[in-house]
Amino acid sequence: MPKALTFYKFLPLEDPAGEQAHWQAFGLDRSVRGSILVAAEGVNGTLVGTQETLALFAVELRTRFGEIPFKWSSVSPGNEGFHRYKVKLKREIVTMGVPDLDVARNGQHVDRDTWNSLLDDPEVVVVDTRNQYEIDIGTFPGSVSPGTTNFRQFPQWVAENLKPEQKVAMFCTGGIRCEKASAFLVQQGFDEVYQLDGGILRYLEAEGSAQNRWQGECFVFDQRVSVNDKLEQGTFKQCYACRHPLSALDVASEDYEKGVCCPHCVADGQTPARRESFRQRQKQVELAADRGEQHIGRRQGPKRHIAERQKDSG
Repeated sequence: MPKALTFYKFLPLEDPAGEQAHWQAFGLDRSVRGSILVAAEGVNGTLVGTQETLALFAVELRTRFGEIPFKWSSVSPGNEGFHRYKVKLKREIVTMGVPDLDVARNGQHVDRDTWNSLLDDPEVVVVDTRNQYEIDIGTFPGSVSPGTTNFRQFPQWVAENLKPEQKVAMFCTGGIRCEKASAFLVQQGFDEVYQLDGGILRYLEAEGSAQNRWQGECFVFDQRVSVNDKLEQGTFKQCYACRHPLSALDVASEDYEKGVCCPHCVADGQTPARRESFRQRQKQVELAADRGEQHIGRRQGPKRHIAERQKDSG
């Protein structure tokens, strides 16, 4: 059964373009899918392949970058999450848009038990740093949603909703977004800032289901769409048009048309012209499937979701 490997590490890279070339060549020599982001501030990726192939990546990653925390999860056969393997050169491995942010000065990393204690503390503001379309399918009880559609909006939300004297605990999918979010709060003068070490994915890896406070499923940045509390593929699908995760009720709605639109598209005011464009694309997908081929043309979902699909699953 195929596996998914997610990872990230903030570290200064003197030659990001050289790293991009190295990893592009390394991946093409092996049967693997997924993507790696490389920037001057570090590396971030999600890969899907066999356990043996991904183990080779893990060894090479640690050889070049030192110790890296890896997260493993299962992938259902036939839904490997990515169509191809690619390595992208980026300005940031997770885009926040705050220059000169010292990510090394961030919040206190806490384990699962400490996190559960923070959830029970009435003096702590627990912030889900993910975007609303991710939060819609699962979160920790009592957490605050910033209501963002783009991580660039997070600093403004902090300025309008949080005060430096507050105790703040934050979490995200795999930890990478909190590295920057907590560093931003520290930069703004917050004294007590905590972050869930390894994010939701590591929290769910820990044994002891009786201590699991997570509610719902966790959005992931590949074609699995979501994983459950056992890190197995979840029940949600995804709208190819607006990128929002879809429940069984969404799919059963009269506003749902496969590959074309969903209730969230309708609520956002999808135009008839755009809907017809997606309808024509879906026809091409189905024709390719009839030929036994895979249609991998560029999806045309709104930029607000495509931008955020640079992974926070690391």
